[in-house]
Order: sequence, then structure tokens, then C-alpha cells
Amino acid sequence: MKEAEIRRLLAANLLCVFSIILSAVVPSFFWDGFTVLGTHLAWLCICSVCVSTLNIILHLVLKPNQSHKRSSFAHKISRFLKCCIYFFMSCILFHAIIVLYGAPLIESVTETFLFAVLLSTFTTLQCLCMLGPNIQAWIRVFSKNGAMSIWESSLQITTICSILGAWFGAFPIPLDWDRPWQVWPISCSLGATFGYVAGLIIAPLWIHWNRKQLTYKSR
Repeated sequence: MKEAEIRRLLAANLLCVFSIILSAVVPSFFWDGFTVLGTHLAWLCICSVCVSTLNIILHLVLKPNQSHKRSSFAHKISRFLKCCIYFFMSCILFHAIIVLYGAPLIESVTETFLFAVLLSTFTTLQCLCMLGPNIQAWIRVFSKNGAMSIWESSLQITTICSILGAWFGAFPIPLDWDRPWQVWPISCSLGATFGYVAGLIIAPLWIHWNRKQLTYKSR
């Protein structure tokens, strides 16, 4: 395994972490009263846009899973439209799952959907950038020993960490502490964000530590 590839992964992941920090800091210079907690819905939108934009740019620049087959312009348009549909379906699916786990069905619909968008940004968007709208490839990557590159291993780690972070973030909500960050969906979205950031940092370190044991073979 090449050390240069691990360094590229680390640099890309650190840029994603930096984009999240910027989404929480930069808007306050242009928007009086902006805070992650006080204007949480606005921050959810800003964070989702920043992370999405950077992930797409990094994918176009680094091309971690570049295909050797040349595709026509019509195929690229079709692929792009499928990715948009998959992302929207992911938002709807996450919204439904969140409601099944106890989120309000009718009240706070906007809050729940924006949280679902954030989760889709941390998980589904990365899959679309890395693997495209190929469900079989997604199943392969998230199966045991299914990763075929360090980028796919990183995808596994960041996706799992994001979902676990959102799940753990729900624990403080029912507690009778009356804290501002217990308002739905602040603790869950912050948990997902911290999980995503943790995954971005852990992934290259774990891959570097286990590089001698990791063997990627084409399937």
C-alpha cells in the first residue's frame, strides 16, 4: 500500500473537517446573531451545502475510483440524474427512519427533513461520489472485507461513525435537563457531525496502522 495514497486520503479528509469548521464560523461574520444552536436550521443547510460541494470537488480532482471506460455525454447526464434521485430518496428514507425512531410525525417536519439531508450528505453523497448509483457496489463495500481500496475503507468508517453519532446524539433528548441543545434535532445533528468528523480522522489513521494487514484485491 502506497504511503502517498494514504496521505492523499488524510489531506482530503482534513479538508472535509475544515469545511465543517468553516460552516460554523464564517457565517457569523456576515449574519448577526448566527450560532450553531440559535440558528440551527440555517447551519444545517450551510453545513450540508459546504460538505456536499467539497466532496464533489474532491471526487472530481482526486478521482479515487476512476473508471478506465470512456462514457458518453448522455451517459454522464443519466448518471448525474440518477445520483440526484438516489440522494433525494435517501433523504426521504432517512426521514422515515428518524420518525420511526421517535421523531415527531407532523410537528417539526422541517427540522426532521433537514436532519435527514445532513445524514444523507455524510453518508449517501459519499457513496454516490465514490461508487455512483450502483446499489450492488454499495452492498459490496459495506459487506465484510468488501472494500477494494483505502477510499472505500474510509467510506465504511465515516458512514458508520456518522450514523452511530446521530444515534448516540438522541440519548440526551428525553432527559429533563432543559438545555438549549436538547431541542430537536440539535443533539442528533451535532452527534452525526461529530461522528462524521471522528470518522474522517480515524479512517486514515486506522488504515495507516493496519496497512500491512490490508490487502485489496480486484473482484
